Amino acid sequence: MTVDALEFPRGFAVWFKDLSRWDASSFHRIKWHWPNRVMVPIGSVLRPRKERVDKAAVDFSDLQPITIHFDGTVDKRIVDVGREYSMDLWYARPGDIVVAKIDLKNGAVGIVPADWKNVVVTGHFAVYEPDRSKLAPEYLHRIIQARFFKDHLWRNKVGAEGRKEVKLQFFEQEHIPLPLLAEQKAIIACWRKAQDEIAAARERVEKRKATIDARFFADLGLRSPEQLSLMKAFAVRWKDFLRWGARFNQLRQAGMDITQGNFPVVTLDSLLEVVQYGTSEKATSNGIGVPVLRIGNIKDRELDLSKLKHIALPSKTVEGLLLKDGDVLIIRTSGSRDLVGTSAVFHATGNFVFASYLIRLRFSPFKVIPDFASWFLNSPLGRQQVDAVSRQIMQNNINSEELRALEIPLPPLAVQKQIMDRVGVGREEIAREQKAADRLAREINAEVETLILGTKKVSEL
Repeated sequence: MTVDALEFPRGFAVWFKDLSRWDASSFHRIKWHWPNRVMVPIGSVLRPRKERVDKAAVDFSDLQPITIHFDGTVDKRIVDVGREYSMDLWYARPGDIVVAKIDLKNGAVGIVPADWKNVVVTGHFAVYEPDRSKLAPEYLHRIIQARFFKDHLWRNKVGAEGRKEVKLQFFEQEHIPLPLLAEQKAIIACWRKAQDEIAAARERVEKRKATIDARFFADLGLRSPEQLSLMKAFAVRWKDFLRWGARFNQLRQAGMDITQGNFPVVTLDSLLEVVQYGTSEKATSNGIGVPVLRIGNIKDRELDLSKLKHIALPSKTVEGLLLKDGDVLIIRTSGSRDLVGTSAVFHATGNFVFASYLIRLRFSPFKVIPDFASWFLNSPLGRQQVDAVSRQIMQNNINSEELRALEIPLPPLAVQKQIMDRVGVGREEIAREQKAADRLAREINAEVETLILGTKKVSEL
């Protein structure tokens, strides 16, 4: 069952006396299915906590600032040694509900974990002590994280463009269902059980991925990183010191040496016919021009064409950038070190070009199968080399010359095909598992939302 709290009429009327806002979507309300007697304002079960920190009496290093994410998770904020906040600070005690004011519109409301001490926040947050005789904090957390409720918060943000937020007064006055604690806890238990099922499904997917990589390495006569015991301290003889990176040498010392496999090792340069940077022209979402592949289109070793931007270029320029079947796109620069050097093979139909953050690698079809080369570059053995040579100058980078110097084991083409056929079978199994896991997550989350909305009763579980 899907939860459609957003099934609103396209046309509707509002009395002028009720016209408190001009934007139409703010009049779309959540359709609760609970009796009025259990509907209460959020603020009626929350007491604002305003415990100011006496900075003169405590060391900042003994305090723990936090971050609240959009999904409601709470992280400890790392502050450099010797630095401290100049703003006033306020305590948040274990079990307190903390609201990130500017990001309340995105659902940034968290619960302080029971075992965290000396948690503090700035004035950009609001801290509440829940009335535990009436409210299970996790129940309120689930309401706020429900898709329909986050959509409701987003529709009711106010303020100047770029700084819109949901006011605390609106949040505190919003009515929610507050059944007996036993029902609240039953809904929480249902959600936790659901999360365990989703996590188990995701774990099955990850295990299948690890199995594919392990078989890939075995086919090359190499060991997978999971089979290795990495030394925390090690020494390298000068004659064996190929690169400065500690991680590279650590893996090499542990046996991650691709020259010890069953096949000769060559540089990418010896296999390449084309190495080309993409266009730096700005892409748009207006659909005008040719679709352009960007960093976000490379996901999990494959191209994701679900979200495309377009770019208007002269026909001659387009001709020089058009991707061909088998072209490998590799990320050359990114704010994330983990993304630099990741790649995917172009197998789509139609005209596509690529952005300047990517490099096109076109391999000789007589020497290597592009999918084999890309899979190896994305594997821990390929990542080992990329991490050793990539640099950080504002962004993490790897250039074309460094890419050319990367090494790869090179089986005969027939063996490469056999290896990639096995990878393909494994990926099809993963796709089925992933699809099933995604469907399970949607169905389970929808069921929990029906319990929160009241369209399904706890007694029906």
